[in-house]
Amino acid sequence: MRTILASRPARAGAIAAVVSGIPSTVHALLTGRDILAATRAAGTLLPRRHNQPGVAAGLVAHVIVSTGWTAVLTATARHHRLGATGGAIAGLIIAALDLGIAAHAYPAVQALPRGPQILDHLVFGAVAGALLGRPQRTDQGTTSTRSPGFSEL
Repeated sequence: MRTILASRPARAGAIAAVVSGIPSTVHALLTGRDILAATRAAGTLLPRRHNQPGVAAGLVAHVIVSTGWTAVLTATARHHRLGATGGAIAGLIIAALDLGIAAHAYPAVQALPRGPQILDHLVFGAVAGALLGRPQRTDQGTTSTRSPGFSEL
């Protein structure tokens, strides 16, 4: 039986979600800031937690947001090969939406240093785009460049 991470979009999203926090974590370490500040701030995105940052809530919110954006990138990859470059561009668009528009409603998110957050989004998009666009092994031992989720009738 295949696990849930056996699907290409799930694997791409999980890997991208994990590594996407590297820029803000490195920035926090280099500047002496709290390395969990972004995680806590993400917790305020959950319903009824607007003014209640928290690590556990932040992890849940990060999984939900990453899953949603992975679904968008997966749908995009069905029609356009993203690759790392296209994914990075998508990550910047996601950053504009997440940080430029939505963050205004969430003071804890708005208080985070903007540059590292933008880089986190760029890394998420680049990694997801690269993993979603890689050729896939077929049962016959050949490769296919079809985007994930595509099926023929």
